[in-house]
This record gives sequence, C-alpha cells and structure tokens, in this order.
Amino acid sequence: MESDEKKLINGCVKKDKKAQRQLYELYKVSLFRICLRYAKDRPEAEDILQDGFVKIMADIHQYRGEGALGGWMRRVMVNTALQHIRKQNRQGYTVEITEIADTHQADEVILSDLRAKALTQLIQKLPPGYRAVFNMYVIEGFSHKEIAEQMEVTESTSKSQLSKAKAMLRKMLERNLVG
Repeated sequence: MESDEKKLINGCVKKDKKAQRQLYELYKVSLFRICLRYAKDRPEAEDILQDGFVKIMADIHQYRGEGALGGWMRRVMVNTALQHIRKQNRQGYTVEITEIADTHQADEVILSDLRAKALTQLIQKLPPGYRAVFNMYVIEGFSHKEIAEQMEVTESTSKSQLSKAKAMLRKMLERNLVG
C-alpha cells in the first residue's frame, strides 16, 4: 500500500494525468465533505474542492511523507476553504446577526442528536466567518489561538463567533423541531 501511494505521489509530481486522476478519485469524497462544511451550498463546495485540488497538484512536491497524505491534503483543503471565506469577507459579504444567549448544556444535546447530514445542512446556513470558526474548533479540533492565526482575527473574536455559531445552530434546530 505504501509503495502504491509513493508511486501515485511521484506520478503527480511528474504531472502524470493518470496519477492525478487516480489521486482525485481516491480522495474527492472525503475532501468534498470538508468543503461542504465550510461552504454555504454544494456549488460553492465544488468550487472550493476544485481550487483545493489545483493547489494540491501544484504543491504535491512539498509533501514530505511525514504523516498521512490524506491529512496533508485535508489541511490544504481547509486552508483553501478559509481563503475562500476571507475573499468573500473582503468583497463586502456581511450578515446582520442578533445576539442570542448561549446555554452550554444544550450544545452537547444538539450536536449528539443531529445526524451528520442534517448538521452539515445547518452549518451551511451559518455566515461564512461563524461557519469557519465552528468547523475549525468543533470538527477539525483547532484551538482558538490557531483559528485566530489562520483567519487573521483575535482569539476573542474566534471565541465570540463560536458562541454565536452555536447559538444560531441551536435556534435553527429549535425552529426545525417546533415547526
């Protein structure tokens, strides 16, 4: 298996179209799931996936074989999604959000009761910044310090956006359950 992966990587480094297609087919589903969590809809996720694979193919020579190839590709895809969100924010994308009280106890119940697909659909409804922070903290396991560095915001902004994202998800879930 390991030698097959090395052959595949070497083929991609040499710009072999067959190897590139094979790598794409091997990882597209798992990487698309990541893109869906950061995007507002499927077309946007497809754009992020395409941009991410362009970067992966351009930078595959930088993969040193330390850690799993899938992990390296996942990091590239997350960074691509974050760049996409930053680009949206620079283009003046704004959403007005009312302050919603945060009750920590409900967080665990909400997240444990939702199936992955339903949660993804709700996450996609979050504003881009909230969506990114929620994904990075809750799903990807980043610290607020790492999120702040990646998104070029303060740690307190990261914490605030996470709190607001959870509150918005809770509100959306309540609306879905009630009516």
